[in-house]
This record gives sequence, C-alpha cells and structure tokens, in this order.
Amino acid sequence: MRIDIITLFPEMFEPVLGESIIGRAQTSGAIEIHTHQLRDFAFDKHRRVDDTPYGGGMGMLMKAEPIALCFESVCEETGVRPHFIYMSPQGKTLTQNRLRELSEIENVCILCGHYEGVDQRVLDAFVDEEISIGDYVLTGGELPAMVLTDALCRMVPGVLSNNACFTEESHWNGLLEYPQYTKPAVWRGVEVPEVLLSGHHANVEKWRREKALEATKQKRPDLLE
Repeated sequence: MRIDIITLFPEMFEPVLGESIIGRAQTSGAIEIHTHQLRDFAFDKHRRVDDTPYGGGMGMLMKAEPIALCFESVCEETGVRPHFIYMSPQGKTLTQNRLRELSEIENVCILCGHYEGVDQRVLDAFVDEEISIGDYVLTGGELPAMVLTDALCRMVPGVLSNNACFTEESHWNGLLEYPQYTKPAVWRGVEVPEVLLSGHHANVEKWRREKALEATKQKRPDLLE
C-alpha cells in the first residue's frame, strides 16, 4: 500500500510514522508513506495557499488550485489515481469496518485541511470521501491524517506479525476486546483468572467471548444494538 499525504506541515509526520511498527513496515517495504508540501504548488513568491472567503466571515480558506495541482502531481508520480480522502469534522466517523474496506485499496491520498477549511470546488472535483475521527474540531488535519494512516497501515499484510493481531481486537467483530493478563500470575494479591492458566483452549475461547460481551455491554452498549 502507498499513502500520499498533502499537507502544510510535512515535518510533523516523520517523528510519528517513522517510528515503531509503522516505521519498520516502511523499511521492509510493506507500505510506502509520502508527504507533499502544498506550498510547493503555490504561485507567488510567498507560497501562499490561502485567501479570504467570499461572502465574508472569519479566517482564511485553502485555495483550490494548489490542492488540485498537488493531487494531479501525485497521480502522475504514482501512475494511478489514488482514492482521495479529505480529513474533515464534517466527514463520516472513522470505523474499523471502513478501515477494513480501505485496506483493500493500493493507493490512498489524504488531504490535511487547515485554517477555516477548503474551497468547496476542489472537494467536489477531486475528493472521493471525507473522514472524521470524532465530533470535534482540531487546528488542522495532520493529527487525524496520522490516526487514519496508522490505523490503516497496521491492517496491511506484512505490517503486523499475524492477522490475529487485529482480528481479535476491539471493534473487529462488533465487540470490545476481552481482558488480557500477563506474568506474574499473582500481582499485588490479584490472581489471573484460573481458566487462562488451564491450557483448555475451548474453555479459554468461551471465557473470552463472554468477557467481550460483558465489556461491550458495560462500556459501549450501543455496539450491541
């Protein structure tokens, strides 16, 4: 999978996505992540990519043409038209099911908004979908883009050691994950549930299913509906 990110702040991404599992996946070639400085596609000497909105109002809007030129440059560089996502609080909230669908796409491009948003015309002409990471507003789309990229990349084959690393997690099958324990078997007087020490796989699976249902009912009853 290749992910291209259009942003005013490409330097924000390497310290986060260049580390740990996602960093190793890039080194191994399992995924590619490329950032593109939007100001490189501006026209004036100040590399300005924003302007005042028609009709008045507070703040500035990101201009359409630099975004269009940058996306067209990504298309030319990759040789395909990537699935184009705009990180926006107006978008559909990101879910594990949507991530599962997006993980089947080989080329994804993410636009990080800033200021008061983006000229609607470029969204209408180029963007395939808008995605939100929650019903709140941040100062820019960079952090949401990192969230989407991290969550998406870890589902690509070869990034995690085994598919079970994500198929048994919260939200994969509609439930939250069961409680987990590690050594020691007794910590500050609290013991690990006996069934997990039994070695009886069927009983362990039954216990995990029951505990997943309990956790979902307690923490996220809306998911059971």
